[in-house]
Amino acid sequence: MAQPCTVLIASADLLPALKERTSSNESELLAFSDAEALRALETITGRKPAIVALERVFAGTPRGAALINRIKADPTLKQSEIVVIAPDGDFSRFKSHAPPGGQGGGGAAGAAAAVAAAPAPVHTLDQRGTRRAPRFRIAGQVDVLVDGNPATLIDISTVGAQVVSGAVLKPNQRLRMSLTDEGGDVRFRAAVAWASFEISSKGPRYRAGIEFLDANPQAVDAYIGRHKAS
Repeated sequence: MAQPCTVLIASADLLPALKERTSSNESELLAFSDAEALRALETITGRKPAIVALERVFAGTPRGAALINRIKADPTLKQSEIVVIAPDGDFSRFKSHAPPGGQGGGGAAGAAAAVAAAPAPVHTLDQRGTRRAPRFRIAGQVDVLVDGNPATLIDISTVGAQVVSGAVLKPNQRLRMSLTDEGGDVRFRAAVAWASFEISSKGPRYRAGIEFLDANPQAVDAYIGRHKAS
């Protein structure tokens, strides 16, 4: 089985800085300049990376948008997540589904056609309301479990929360969440309302808004009281 990898595409002058921030011990990093888009796409179709990271300016060009559409239209790349990053750490959010009617040809010929194709618009992810109740910042670092994986709790209300996780989180993903501390264990079903990919000093991570589906409001409120910032 091929080693997990991340493909990074950026302009030559920005590539060194983005390579340093995107590298991870858990995944091989394959970097290409924006002039190497065809070769990058051949690598993407062959290696099927977990993450395809595009520098923001390149992603906004016709070739960048065509590359995004080509990846989204290829059913063999449905597990590859496309993210747009910037040197300042900013990011863009995407719809998780592929657009209908995309061209999915593979190989060099398909790659050339895709990168030359007219682009379709890149849609931002719809942000759904997880702020229907007062939200509280968390004091210090508090970890929760999201589908069994540890995540850092950023803020929380009785109907939702914001977390940062090393595990992949995608919009509309259904999951189990657990708030565990000395006061008890609050478990419930939840869904990812929005998600974004970030590059941190410790490597790639996901920031997500979680919507609680069947949490006990009284139990969550008591948990909030024990951990909210004063």
